[in-house]
Amino acid sequence: MPELLTRAAMAAWMFESALPLWLQQGVDTVHGGFVEQLDFSGADAGAAFKRTRVTSRQIYVFSHASLLGWKEGEAAAAAGVDFLINRTWTGPETGFARRLSREGAVIDAAPDLYDHAFALFALAWRHRAGGDDGLRPWMHRTLDVIEKRFAHPGGEGFWHELPPSGWRLQNPHMHLTEACLAAYETTGESRFADMAGRMVDLFQTRFFHPTSQTLAEYFTDDWRRAPGEAGRLVEPGHMMEWAWILNEARRLIGAQTADTIRSCLRFAEAHGVDARDGATFNAVRDDGVVLNAGSRTWPNCERIKGAVALFELDGVDPAPAIDAAAGLLLSRYLSLSPAGLWMDEFDGEHRGVTKTVPASTLYHVFLAFAEALRISR
Repeated sequence: MPELLTRAAMAAWMFESALPLWLQQGVDTVHGGFVEQLDFSGADAGAAFKRTRVTSRQIYVFSHASLLGWKEGEAAAAAGVDFLINRTWTGPETGFARRLSREGAVIDAAPDLYDHAFALFALAWRHRAGGDDGLRPWMHRTLDVIEKRFAHPGGEGFWHELPPSGWRLQNPHMHLTEACLAAYETTGESRFADMAGRMVDLFQTRFFHPTSQTLAEYFTDDWRRAPGEAGRLVEPGHMMEWAWILNEARRLIGAQTADTIRSCLRFAEAHGVDARDGATFNAVRDDGVVLNAGSRTWPNCERIKGAVALFELDGVDPAPAIDAAAGLLLSRYLSLSPAGLWMDEFDGEHRGVTKTVPASTLYHVFLAFAEALRISR
């Protein structure tokens, strides 16, 4: 298990620093919803837009915090759901808009699978925390849009945006799997389990390459890896994130994912972690060559969740990976003052490169720390 000192530091950062700061400074009490960014003083950075994915992620954070006993954010989570439903929803044919103005007007109505996955995730967690059965129809409406509007004519998976452009992407499908598992856990309704199972099958038959033991990011319309270097790019953080989601699928719906979990983490740990300091690289190639030696906050969070998955699967001691990743996060990424902020990315020379503090990152840190604390009880 993680060291006592690490556990205490994670809990203190979550409940004493980050949550109070983001409740005070990250909630838009004038126009509703949440602000996109803070500056390094902890004040609203003044971003002129609001993304549906950020609204959804902050709903999740405050809802999960409530379940863990931190009740101060319940009103913010409920207000976030009100903003999500009443401002970002554009109708049953188009679902949630991608981006709104600061005041809540739609400025990018394009339906995006990633955003819909996170909307479902937020609704599931708010339902779980608040017990509001009125959110169940919204969960079904969200999945209705995904199934009807995003369906690919080939029958496997979904378009990542409408109208579709560029390569097909695995990442939105990953978060759809995560969201459906959360929806199933809170409702017990088989529809969500069935969709999660379909996405797990898609991962095992299309996304994951059994020879190289890697997960690609970009694909052709028939789910072949994109040609050239685009198809060889691997994000170790996503392999760790998928490992945790696949373990959730194993736990909740009985998916046969054990071998794939092990394979994902074996490659990611061997080729995706910087031997100098334990940072998780942004990107490597499918043969392990490092393509981007920088490291954002979120891949280091996913290393924690990968360790949790392997512990629950095989009983492997999670402490080395959790203590290394959480220690790096707390000492480098999350060490800003005032406490509760973060430097979201460092380059390969350990220089901070982001100019503001993006709200979207809190989802990753909170979930990873919550998982580490859960298995430590």
